[in-house]
Amino acid sequence: MAIIALDPNAPEFTRRYPNLADPRLGAATLATSDDFFAEMSRMLNPEPAVFIPGKYDTNGKWMDGWESRRKRVNGYDWCVLKLARAGVIKGVDIDTSHFTGNYPPAASLEGAYVADGAPDAQTQWTEILPSVNLQGNSHHYHEVGSEQAYTHLRLNIYPDGGVARLRVYGQPQANWAEADRKQLFDLIAMENGGYVVAANNQHFGLASNMLMPGRGVNMGDGWETRRRREPGNDWCIIALAQPGIVEKIEVDTCHFKGNYPDGCMIQAANVVGGTDSSLITQSMFWPVLLGEQKLQMDHQHYYAEQIAKLGPVTHIRFNMFPDGGVSRLRLWSRLA
Repeated sequence: MAIIALDPNAPEFTRRYPNLADPRLGAATLATSDDFFAEMSRMLNPEPAVFIPGKYDTNGKWMDGWESRRKRVNGYDWCVLKLARAGVIKGVDIDTSHFTGNYPPAASLEGAYVADGAPDAQTQWTEILPSVNLQGNSHHYHEVGSEQAYTHLRLNIYPDGGVARLRVYGQPQANWAEADRKQLFDLIAMENGGYVVAANNQHFGLASNMLMPGRGVNMGDGWETRRRREPGNDWCIIALAQPGIVEKIEVDTCHFKGNYPDGCMIQAANVVGGTDSSLITQSMFWPVLLGEQKLQMDHQHYYAEQIAKLGPVTHIRFNMFPDGGVSRLRLWSRLA
């Protein structure tokens, strides 16, 4: 099992917003000028890029990312991708991990809003990140100031080379004002705009995995903490995409068998004002939404009548006792 390394130097937008270029949410690469050495789709893989010494394919050294051939004519290479959801881009990470003598010296990003279908020759592209310098084997974090929503991006690299990963952090666009107030929405789902504010430990798996669509594909696709050797319990704080009245909760321990939590409990609050960092202490005293429940291995647990009537809430604190792994968490709610 791989230990998840969280980049301590990553800016706040990488934790606050979902990666809209994640193929697990529906993002995909559509077209490129050239991907001779490494196909464009690898650039969106959710796992950190790897380097495998001695691995070659028919075109040369195998690289984990998108890599074009050495350009011998005027111009530059580009790749077009469809975002998982239309969204307002808050920041990007252009990651050149393991590309040392073959990274592009510079890159830029353009965005387009295409309601139906794919971009074509008539599509209007807007520059959202002017050309920036790149280094080899490095993360390049850049905030994006545009308030316009985009469905597609075009990454331009000057003139050629390889990019290991592209992460596009943004606020998914949803018209909540016109949403059915009687319908239940999973308001912590990542594709709806839910996000993890904080977690006390994410040693083996990120807490944000619990907000991904579908069921976990394996034990690595969930939130898993280290083995606790001291009193207390593990916890994470999650912000709802919109204030909601919780009607149904699902806790899924899919694939967690010898390491599922013994139990769980959820607190909740309607938070007005303050900052994300100020919630950690506050959350210890939030009222209980779901009292402590015994959990089973590799099982979907559903709760409805056990949920306290707290009214509209904006945040929850998910506690697991004492430690372990949870694959998915769902908070089916009516919009407040």
